[in-house]
Amino acid sequence: MLRRLLQGAAAGAAGTTALNALTYLDMALRGRPTSSTPEQTVEKMSSSVGVGIPGDDDTRANRVQGIGALMGLATGVLVGAALGAVDEATGGALRRLPPSVLGTGVATGALVGANGPMAVMGISDPRTWSASDWASDLVPHAGYGLVTALAYSAMAD
Repeated sequence: MLRRLLQGAAAGAAGTTALNALTYLDMALRGRPTSSTPEQTVEKMSSSVGVGIPGDDDTRANRVQGIGALMGLATGVLVGAALGAVDEATGGALRRLPPSVLGTGVATGALVGANGPMAVMGISDPRTWSASDWASDLVPHAGYGLVTALAYSAMAD
């Protein structure tokens, strides 16, 4: 089980790199700004649990931004680890799926892991997103899913 978890985590890290690359490429091509939702999530979570983030205004803002990015990385690695765990629990059934099918499932898991908490906390409501908003979110997550699936399948064979 540990081997599959680690393979999944490594595959999730590779997928997260793809997601970040696609996001930054979109920002560079369209000139769009970064999303503030990771920072808003950190702020809301910090407030909810009563743990302050220390520092003067600039230092605190930098910490919040860093924590938001780390949460995204953690989500990608954890979704990959979950892939490894589910694959192990099903006797390798996921490895036998075509990469496109597995990638779609992995991308869906990442979308829920990333957007679910923000929706629950009222930070973002995907029901109100424009087509451009959806494209900005779906394309990088699709890249995440495909790269994670391909990397996991390559390592797991």
